[in-house]
Amino acid sequence: MPNLPIVLVVDDEVRSLEAIRRTLEEEFEVLVAASAAEAEAILQKEWVQVILCDQRMPGETGVSFLERVRETWPDVVRMVISGYTDTEDIIAGINRGGIYQYIVKPWHPETLLGQIREAARLYQLEKLNGHLALEMRTAEPVLRERVASKHKEVKRHYDFSRIVRSADSPLNALCETVQRIAAYDISILITGESGTGKELLARAVHYGSNRAEQAFVVENCGALPDQLLESELFGHKKGAYTGAYEDRVGLFELASGGTLFLDEIGETSPAFQVKLLRVLQEGEIRPLGSSRTRKVDVRVIAATNRDLEQGVRDKLFRQDLYYRVASFTVQMPPLRQRAMDIPLIAQRILDEAMRAFGKNVKGISREAMESLCAYSWPGNVRELQNEICRMLALANSGELGAELLSPQVLRAALPDEEAELNFLVGIDGSLKERMEKLEGHIIRETLIRHRWNKSKAARELGLSRVGLRGKLARYDVGGE
Repeated sequence: MPNLPIVLVVDDEVRSLEAIRRTLEEEFEVLVAASAAEAEAILQKEWVQVILCDQRMPGETGVSFLERVRETWPDVVRMVISGYTDTEDIIAGINRGGIYQYIVKPWHPETLLGQIREAARLYQLEKLNGHLALEMRTAEPVLRERVASKHKEVKRHYDFSRIVRSADSPLNALCETVQRIAAYDISILITGESGTGKELLARAVHYGSNRAEQAFVVENCGALPDQLLESELFGHKKGAYTGAYEDRVGLFELASGGTLFLDEIGETSPAFQVKLLRVLQEGEIRPLGSSRTRKVDVRVIAATNRDLEQGVRDKLFRQDLYYRVASFTVQMPPLRQRAMDIPLIAQRILDEAMRAFGKNVKGISREAMESLCAYSWPGNVRELQNEICRMLALANSGELGAELLSPQVLRAALPDEEAELNFLVGIDGSLKERMEKLEGHIIRETLIRHRWNKSKAARELGLSRVGLRGKLARYDVGGE
């Protein structure tokens, strides 16, 4: 059963408290306090959405108390009720304290119930606004303006078809399989090296599911110590630990109805894994410092660059948690196994970088693209992105040439001894044809070593620049 919204009623008159409780209790969980001090004690422990406070109480007015509540629990919807004629003082307090509504005694049960319903809806609306703000924070920078008004645009952007790949890419079969299970509410574990696009695949799953209208929330489990990670995911009450100066809603609750992406789950400690397992088993969280649990409805997609099965064997990762997060496992291949995808990915990165930098070039030269495809990319797509952005920043001409490549990328295009030997052994044809193939091979190798500086290559080869240009055209090697 889902949690009922919690309403805290503060009034020093017992009969008034009981009358309001009876009016609201079928639709809300009603907590009562006879004083401001009792109310504050409840707020310290409970996750209250709406406060209805009487204006006239011993020692302090309702407006004054609600002003203090605003400082510590700003998310709570605050309402004041009064049967006295001090409306000017109340209205002034409403303006100062951000009080949502002023209710006049005597109240009608149906009217009061409707007003509390609207207050609870306001709390939920602010929560949805928090979802949108979170989506804007986690979406790619080029999309942040669109997220605010065009959710459909975001869905299209993260569709499976937008995962860049060629016609013969190994990602085609992978995406087809994952797309089929996206609609079903099962947990997914995405494995693979850092920078292979695990989060991008997780977003495609979310926006291809029936949770697409709700939040997609991201947390890197390897970036925080246990206590902070627990607070980030489950939330906390004010004073739960040193530095917890106010209540905080956890990411599990923010993601309720949507998807929570737990990146680097393999970095979590065994102690934290116990707490995470309970949440996944029971579907409920307990914020730090709270005595109450809260129901959440979250689809979890986890990712790791570790071998979790080996972690289970080494007693570093709980077996029961592994089976919870790995109902379906998919492995993202590294970029070195997807060389056929590199030209398309590089062009997509260049297009986005040109928009971000406000700088346009014609494209990537053929010799530069050949070097990009030859490199092993240990940092995968993230490293390729850094390389393209660096080249664009350094570019002066209308094309990103090989001379802009990093040394390690450029060296990858040079043949090693075994490749050199295989080339020489594999040359066939007439003597003239063999010599021409060898000459073209030597010219290309020389150009690479000189970062495609044709003047230096010509000097080393004993050719004029015009002569070198003719041979480049003849052998179709990096022509001008």
